[in-house]
Amino acid sequence: MTQFTLFDAAEFLDSEEAIADYLGAALEDPDPEVFVAALGDVAKARGMTQIATASGLGRESLYKALTPGSKLRYETVRKVMAGLGVKLTVSAGG
Repeated sequence: MTQFTLFDAAEFLDSEEAIADYLGAALEDPDPEVFVAALGDVAKARGMTQIATASGLGRESLYKALTPGSKLRYETVRKVMAGLGVKLTVSAGG
C-alpha cells in the first residue's frame, strides 16, 4: 500500500528568492485566503516565535491572524511582512 504525506510548502521556503516568488504568486490569486495561507507558510518556515517577536505580535495573535478565514487587517499584514523581512511592491501591469 502506498502512503502519502501532506504537502508542506514551508519545507521548501529555504531562501529569500523562494519566499519572494511564493508570496508574489500568492498575491496574483484573486482569493485573499491564498495570500494569508502563504504568509502563514513563510512564517512557519522562518519560525512562528521568531516572526511574532520581530513583528511585535504575540505568538497566539500571529497564529490567529494567519488562520484561514481570519479577517486579516492591513496593519497586521504590514507587521507580519516587516517581521519576515519582505515588502510589497507595486508595478504597472502589462
